[in-house]
Amino acid sequence: MWLGVDYYPEQWKASMMEEDMDNILELGCNIIRIGEFSWHRMEQREGAYDFSFFDQVIEKAKRKGLRILMGTPTAAIPAWLAKKHPEILSEFEDGTRRSFGGRHVHCLNSPVMYQYTERIVRALAEHYKGEKAIVAWQVDNEIGHEGSDLCYCPRCHRAFQEFLKEKFKGDIERLNEIYGTAFWSQEYNDFDEIPLPSATITTHNPALRLDWERFRSKAARDFIEFQVRLLREILEDGVILHDFPGGGLAKHCDYSQAAKSLDFAAYNNYPVWGGQKEPLPPHEIAFGLDYIRGLKQQNFWITEAIMGAQGHDVTGFLPRPGQAKMWSYQGVARGCSAMLYFRYRGAIKGAEQFCYGILDADNQKRRKFYEVQSFFQDIVQYEKMLETPVESQAALVYDYDSLAAFRIQRQSILLDCENEMKKLYKPFYDRNIMVDVIPKEADLSPYKVLILSQMIIMKEEFLEKIKAFAENGGIVVMTFRSSVKDEDNNLVLDSVLPVGCSEFAGLYVEETESLQDIEAFPLIGQGSYEGEKGMGGIFRDMLVPEGADVLYSYGDSFYTKYAAVTKNHWGKGEVYYLGCSLDENTLGRITSDILIRAGIPAIPSKEGVEIIRRGGGKEELWFFINHNAHQVQAGEMKLEPFQCRILKKYSDSFLFATNLSSKSENKL
Repeated sequence: MWLGVDYYPEQWKASMMEEDMDNILELGCNIIRIGEFSWHRMEQREGAYDFSFFDQVIEKAKRKGLRILMGTPTAAIPAWLAKKHPEILSEFEDGTRRSFGGRHVHCLNSPVMYQYTERIVRALAEHYKGEKAIVAWQVDNEIGHEGSDLCYCPRCHRAFQEFLKEKFKGDIERLNEIYGTAFWSQEYNDFDEIPLPSATITTHNPALRLDWERFRSKAARDFIEFQVRLLREILEDGVILHDFPGGGLAKHCDYSQAAKSLDFAAYNNYPVWGGQKEPLPPHEIAFGLDYIRGLKQQNFWITEAIMGAQGHDVTGFLPRPGQAKMWSYQGVARGCSAMLYFRYRGAIKGAEQFCYGILDADNQKRRKFYEVQSFFQDIVQYEKMLETPVESQAALVYDYDSLAAFRIQRQSILLDCENEMKKLYKPFYDRNIMVDVIPKEADLSPYKVLILSQMIIMKEEFLEKIKAFAENGGIVVMTFRSSVKDEDNNLVLDSVLPVGCSEFAGLYVEETESLQDIEAFPLIGQGSYEGEKGMGGIFRDMLVPEGADVLYSYGDSFYTKYAAVTKNHWGKGEVYYLGCSLDENTLGRITSDILIRAGIPAIPSKEGVEIIRRGGGKEELWFFINHNAHQVQAGEMKLEPFQCRILKKYSDSFLFATNLSSKSENKL
């Protein structure tokens, strides 16, 4: 199991390196991450490659028994490159060129960027091929982060036009037909007339904007795949990964596609960031981990775990004693197989001075140092069992095109698709049931329950997959605004909603309404839910059952004849349709019934206590994680604030427990 820190020796005096590595060893590390932002150190002038500094770092690390995660340095171009080729810089929507000085300031469609990327990556890989100390390579850094997934420069404009020309096989009339450009006299005579969807009066064509989203995603994916191909061409057996940032579902890049060429997806896990009053709720942190695991449906790396407060210009909440360590346990419990902390020592210069590390600028070993040390000492004993895959019987399925369609036309000012996914995820989390967050292209066969959140574009191939899933006994949960549009982001003539799956859902949608409140109307239970009441809001579909059972109907004037939540039988399985955004209690009630029908046992725990099982058969690990800032009782165990305990189980009896506090303490 790789346990380590992000180390930036180029930012410190060379005389400090020996002591730094001794401290890193004292932490319990076996790996350091280097090189990812060091293009100028590797190539101070064009073509003058010099890796001697990192040669020294690697040799010193080898003598200490440390291994290397080596980064390609392409996330931050050198000043000389921006000076020689200013056209390499990306542009904002208003046409302003981004200034050199930040990171990710290059255009992802720049041929110059590709040219210089190939040169530095080839030189780096050729220099270090055969270096056994390098156990993995990281390409670039946080692709598409902080707005770098968008560029409106002339190169991107031309490339977008070529993208459309290729898609429509040079047939501009076909594009006019698909886009419906007769509206507002938008017909094009040639592809070179097609604009970028930058600011205009009212808004651009939704079909054009969806293709723009696909184009942006392809640009980021192509850049990652380009570097992966270069490394695989040169290296014999290199393990290649990329460190994805948080908030991937809101990016203009489908990270599940970008991850396909990688050996591992990696994650930079920031439960709290600058300006936040408090950390993300525990279920949202878990959701982010499960999303990264779902990119490749396998265990993943965490390349940036925090220990101190974080922020660039505005700092944030300081994790309480034991809290950041607890997030590390949560990470490994949910599939992290390699953990590196950001960063060994906080910077004293540059833009990240207030991204505090394990050591602060005073260079003193204090609480944070010993928390990391105790975590590494404790977790390494479970290495083999943590190599096992995470087993989930439920999956939350997303679609990049559908998420993009809602970015283009939000429809309700309160509708946030990622938040809706987290709402649907929370009842499973509260019952300590693992959920994979996966793209629609993923293998669906391991699951008993599929939750499809706001899948407004339901392609026929995927619809056939979920029909077969339900036919064979699976449970499918659909939501409001499901299957409304075709794959070109257009409404469908002569088809009732949900398009192509009204029979599958056992209903049709007669009308829809966007609400301006989270709890805008009452819900009245029907059938087995008779006598129960709830609330709904944000958006709603007026459901007319045609074979589906009504579980809840709308309780406000004018709309009592419409169903709000239904269940339909399909083959051996069932299809639930949630016609609006439900309050937490109502959603929890329905989820409990779904779990019973699917035969998925819930694991009860007190609020703020997360329980995760890893492994199976005769050997299991059980994580008991207290997210509360106060002591709680978990069965016969007491959990201190932010404490995690792991129980190791052989067969039917718990053999021993490890108390994972600031000091390692085994208890029989």
